[in-house]
Amino acid sequence: MKNEKRALMLGLAAVLLWSTVATAFKLTLLEFTPIQMLSVAIFSSSIALIIICYLQGKLNQLSMVFFSRPLYYLLLGLINPLAYYLILFKSYDLLPASQAQPLNYSWAITLTLMAALFLGQKVRFQDWVACFLGYSGVLVIATKGDVLALEFDSPLGVSLALFSTLLWAGYWILNAKNKADPVVGLLLGFLVALPFSIGLCLYEGGSWDKSIQGWLAASYVGLFEMGITFVLWLSALKATDNTAKISTLIFISPFISLVLLAYIIGETIHSSTLIGLSMIVSGLIFQQIMRSSVISTK
Repeated sequence: MKNEKRALMLGLAAVLLWSTVATAFKLTLLEFTPIQMLSVAIFSSSIALIIICYLQGKLNQLSMVFFSRPLYYLLLGLINPLAYYLILFKSYDLLPASQAQPLNYSWAITLTLMAALFLGQKVRFQDWVACFLGYSGVLVIATKGDVLALEFDSPLGVSLALFSTLLWAGYWILNAKNKADPVVGLLLGFLVALPFSIGLCLYEGGSWDKSIQGWLAASYVGLFEMGITFVLWLSALKATDNTAKISTLIFISPFISLVLLAYIIGETIHSSTLIGLSMIVSGLIFQQIMRSSVISTK
């Protein structure tokens, strides 16, 4: 049964939680290496998703779904969460979060281009506008407004943040025709990725002597970036008749995130970051409004 008020509350809860994770990333990376952070996050998220699947009566689907397409789910798990988050966390390790987060936010524009390339979807006028505004915004953020100089604080950090958008968009393209329950599919990805992340931790050989605050921060990332919040967002979309309206809420997240980074981490939020992020979000909003208006006329 549709419930617009419930959908709005669930959507806002998800957006507010996602707004906190850039701060949690930076706090966790003060103690953990990116692969250590990822391993703890995957473990905590897996536990949360197992509990959710149990409560929803879906645990018995795990083995059947996995063995119906084992190589497919292996590939999905290696892309997300393993490769995507490892590269994303490394970009946060190299860049201020106020730069890494808006750069990563351009993934929706990357998805448009990759969907045209791999799914044969048509790139419309609004998509080209979104791409122009989005990648112009990326350039403004990455260069701190000095676009002509093309100088970056960390070229590797910028490259990794942008590469993470390719992985995330690629994941959703591969997932587009997946008929399995999305929560079950997500849990399978985490269960696949967990032994690989642990193996990478053993290979790295770093110390695990961390503070309680560090462990809590890493667990928080798993719960509220990867696990519970995803389920809240799915529930919001299921509870509404107006998916576009609920989806628009996500555009609030990066701006709240910048405020939290300034007040909790003490990062300097450059005017170029706000301008660039506004360009990215404006492009995405224009794209969504135009797409919705086209659908409504059909």
